[in-house]
Amino acid sequence: MTTEPAQPTATPVRLPRTLTRDLSKFDGQTVRLQGFVHARRDLGGVQFVVLRDVSGITQCVGSGLSLPLPESSVEVVGKVKAHPKAPGGFEVQVEAFTVITAAVEASPLEIPKMEWNVNPETMLDYRYVSVRGLRERAALKVQAELVFAFHSHLREQGFTEISTPKIVSAGAEGGANLFKLDYFGEQAYLAQSPQLYKQIMVGVFERVYEVAPVYRAEEHATSRHLNEYLSLDVEMGFIDSEEDVMNLENSVLAAMMERLKTTCAAEFALLGATIPEVPAHIPRIPLMEARALVTEKYGHAVGGKDLDPEAERLLCQHYAETQGTDFVFVTKYPRAARPFYAHAEINADGSLSPDITRGFDLLFRGIEITSGGQRIHDHAMLMDSIRAYKMNPDAMTGYSEVFKFGMPPHGGFAIGAERLTAKLLGIANVRYARAFPRDRNRLTP
Repeated sequence: MTTEPAQPTATPVRLPRTLTRDLSKFDGQTVRLQGFVHARRDLGGVQFVVLRDVSGITQCVGSGLSLPLPESSVEVVGKVKAHPKAPGGFEVQVEAFTVITAAVEASPLEIPKMEWNVNPETMLDYRYVSVRGLRERAALKVQAELVFAFHSHLREQGFTEISTPKIVSAGAEGGANLFKLDYFGEQAYLAQSPQLYKQIMVGVFERVYEVAPVYRAEEHATSRHLNEYLSLDVEMGFIDSEEDVMNLENSVLAAMMERLKTTCAAEFALLGATIPEVPAHIPRIPLMEARALVTEKYGHAVGGKDLDPEAERLLCQHYAETQGTDFVFVTKYPRAARPFYAHAEINADGSLSPDITRGFDLLFRGIEITSGGQRIHDHAMLMDSIRAYKMNPDAMTGYSEVFKFGMPPHGGFAIGAERLTAKLLGIANVRYARAFPRDRNRLTP
């Protein structure tokens, strides 16, 4: 008797994963979703699960489901059906529901109900959970796209990305505001800026940039300061003046905003924010004129040697009202308000100003987001400046020596990524524009 060979059993075809943003393409079809339980409701015989994935949320409806705790990761297989009241206009009628990884305890925060102005410290204490929120995620997505556009535009302009040390022997702006650390028995510091190194690298690539954290040991506890933040740094050689640097930043910001229009329209809509138009030529005003304008127009007496926060806000209000722009460059800063490497202003007769520099700040919607300017490139002038600032020339040798070997006129700027993100999105506290912020009182999570 001949035994027939067993017929192979067909392996069930596993549906490819569908993201919630794509459900409109599958109306009436069966899809497979994977994500997190964002919210849930049990109405007796019917259960509702709001599933969250990287692209958004969707409502899933089933019966007889054993629902896990919120934030559990799950898989849903079901049929897509148009529904005007569901998020995105579609819901999924559940055919199979699988818990991939169950949350073992209730979340300390109700993520769908979180607001940035409610219990801010609690939200930061449990940042590893709160960062999953739709608004929190939207802010970080916007920042990621800003950084992408920064990279892309500068590469198109012939810039080379560099990586500079974050453990240094001296500060880029003197000895203040430095985090100290022990480096095998020697005193070292966390870098407060890549300034000195990016200047050195101008002698290599002429046009350089870096995206990296910087550290400031400032005992601020305000809504606009962080002790560790992401700095978008640029330095360029063979410039005529700081105008070349401001023009470059103008084009960088324009590229950033165009990128956001393409990639982050949904995030801005979620947060009720608008993407600003960057003028072809951001207006400029010298610092002393800015101080006088704020005093004369608004009656605000400006304290200190710079613009105080209220003066920054009022100056931006003026330009929004008179020129319809959210951006303004404040130029011609006094030497007392600038670091030792700032280049002096050149007077009409070719002499150097003893008091005014070619430094500038960029204000956006009432706050400074950039400092920049032309740097000193002449060795003798640099050494004079180091001594005038009462710094130790010997401690600066590793930086100053390069200026003996033909450094070109150069300048640059740095953008604080978190501040820019916060002002773009209307986030009142800059800590929410960073995934895991470090401020005066926070080292965890």
